[in-house]
Amino acid sequence: MSVRSFLDSNILVYTDDGGHPAKQKRALSLVERCFSEDQGVLSIQVLQEYFTIATRKLGVNELVARRKVELFSQLHLVIPGLDEVLAAIDMHCLHEFSFWGAMIICCALRASCSVLYSEDMQHGQRIRGLRIVNPFA
Repeated sequence: MSVRSFLDSNILVYTDDGGHPAKQKRALSLVERCFSEDQGVLSIQVLQEYFTIATRKLGVNELVARRKVELFSQLHLVIPGLDEVLAAIDMHCLHEFSFWGAMIICCALRASCSVLYSEDMQHGQRIRGLRIVNPFA
């Protein structure tokens, strides 16, 4: 059964990371599943982070990375507003998440996701019905 799933930027980055073939294969499979089941969600922040990391750290050609941003944006896209920024600030202050991590969580919650795939957050943690899953664990 498919569930609405939010992808953090590290999942997208691993689709280009030939230096970690097992993670690359898993990331590609996860992204493909999100497309085929029409349950994948990401945010503008995730696209920005993907482009920056892919081009600066992995050396992906800027035009290739731009095209991938276009492709990834065909998933359900959350464009955060003031409500998400304020909620992320509150989550940061109350629960000690990084602000940017809190933004990801708030966008996933806004999109009614059940799962947040991320390598950067605590695997198995639950936040208001959202389960964090490290797909590489």
